[in-house]
Amino acid sequence: MTEKLAGHIIHINGWPGTGKLTVGRLLAKRLSARLVDNHTLLNPAEALFSRSDPLHASLRRQIRQAVFDHAVRADPAESFVFTDALSDDEDDSATFSWYRDLAAARGADLVAILLDCAPEENARRLASPGRSEALKLTDIAMLRRLRANYKLLRGLAERTIEIDTTDLSPDQAMARILADIGV
Repeated sequence: MTEKLAGHIIHINGWPGTGKLTVGRLLAKRLSARLVDNHTLLNPAEALFSRSDPLHASLRRQIRQAVFDHAVRADPAESFVFTDALSDDEDDSATFSWYRDLAAARGADLVAILLDCAPEENARRLASPGRSEALKLTDIAMLRRLRANYKLLRGLAERTIEIDTTDLSPDQAMARILADIGV
């Protein structure tokens, strides 16, 4: 059954490999929402520049600006599901402000979803088929460094739902989200 959840901005945050895109796709379909995966915003810069090149960050910022400028003008009844991998550093906190600003400009509710899973399961999922072709992180050592040096960004939205996906199927994770937002 598909339902229309009007005027929401749903932000799914989690480490690479925690199921953000899979759950995001299910949620967007169920809610008749638009899905904007973080790789929609990231991959054009990844295709052109290494992450150490200043043009990489510049292009990512310009793409994000264009997408958000247009999302503000979308039909007010539209809801959006975004995915991201934001940590508790200053830059990522500033990035999250884009979502708060978008929700405010659209008069929409912002729901922050935090997906996480056990580190061993997270590393296992990083090796899933298709990740490298989608320009997704597959470097387990990098994932371990991220998890050791940062925490997932949380607490910046009025409504935050935290879900451990270690032992959940994507459908179960989506069901928990739907129950929490009252759909």
